[in-house]
Amino acid sequence: MTSILITGARKVDGIAGDLFIRDGVFTDPAQAIGTLERIDADGLMVLPGLVDLHTHLRQPGREDAETIATGTLAAARGGFTCVHAMANTDPVTDTAEAAEWIAQVGIEEGHAQVVPVGAVSKGLKGEELAELGMMARSLAKVRVFSDDGKCVADSMLMRRALSYVSSFDGVIAQHSQDPRLAGPTACCHESELSGRLGLPGWPAQAESVIVARDVQLAELANSRLHVCHVSTAESVDVIRWAKARGIQVTAEATPHHLLLDTNLVAGYDTTFKVNPPLRTTEHLEAIRDALADGTIDAVATDHAPHAPQDKDHPFDVALPGMLGLEYALGVVIEVMVNTGRMDWPTLTKRMSHTPAQIGQVHGQGRPITIGEPANLVLIDPAARTTIDKNTSKSRSRNNPYHGLDLPDPVVATIWAGRVTYRR
Repeated sequence: MTSILITGARKVDGIAGDLFIRDGVFTDPAQAIGTLERIDADGLMVLPGLVDLHTHLRQPGREDAETIATGTLAAARGGFTCVHAMANTDPVTDTAEAAEWIAQVGIEEGHAQVVPVGAVSKGLKGEELAELGMMARSLAKVRVFSDDGKCVADSMLMRRALSYVSSFDGVIAQHSQDPRLAGPTACCHESELSGRLGLPGWPAQAESVIVARDVQLAELANSRLHVCHVSTAESVDVIRWAKARGIQVTAEATPHHLLLDTNLVAGYDTTFKVNPPLRTTEHLEAIRDALADGTIDAVATDHAPHAPQDKDHPFDVALPGMLGLEYALGVVIEVMVNTGRMDWPTLTKRMSHTPAQIGQVHGQGRPITIGEPANLVLIDPAARTTIDKNTSKSRSRNNPYHGLDLPDPVVATIWAGRVTYRR
């Protein structure tokens, strides 16, 4: 493994200095002798490698949309050194063998650490528990379980899942969508706009009623709940109440629910179809405030690549989902840092330290100091670009930020001492 000397990098505390990486670990720069790869980081900031709790890599089953190799390359382009691979693949990641396969392909082909997320229910059918214990005891050491894309709607099944994972400090990550209030055809935030467009509505309460149920089940089971892609002010209120009560609940917000609003759906462009849907400004403001004050613990991309044939349909038929890995950091800088809502240490917590803690990923989200694993991203906070979906490292092109002027900060990403992206 090549040793790397990074000179002049500035940490989030404002202190600049040199970083020396040898054998995948930060080492004393005084020992930087011999053959080295040198990176001039004068004027750049260094952050711990970003950690994504919510990534759809599509492999196995839909390699036409994404693979572990292409998805993690997009992750590296966005500054991520670790991604959690969601379970809604084909076949579903609901066994120890399936989880171990994904982890092994990640080791062999990945450009970031790939952490498998196990399904809560067999086949994502919501009827009986998957092999939670066996996945937890497997070589993949699964700690996060989710039927994401579908809600665990059965209250008893959700209670059993929460109770089961409490024995090994696992976490159930819920896609909060009441199937009676927002069924499979629901695709637009329920409002005057959804009525005018003739699109099935997805009311805010279809999310918040599930969050309200689940935080109480987590309290009952004395277990850990993680709320995926929070999109409504009502859900924020419930999560804030639960945290004040001491319930073990964490939550994530996506970049698109921080930046984009439901008016973008007016043109029926399926790029903007996502689940949960884009919401109104009132909800965006609530999500931003909650991310700033820590009610929402983390930013997670919900990176959801789709092949063109899955998006080239009428809006209510097209598959939901957006790309997110490459420009997540840029969106957070634009919405939260450049507006003064968030400082750099807090951004680091929301996008690196806390996601690693929630997912129990050792070696990620760690301080940039001697003896720690060398996972980092070098950024130019002032760099901007007009987003071009055709330059994406992802295999898919359903990029909702295409044509927008946004921060483009990532200069280099280093995972386990290896350069995985460099501008």
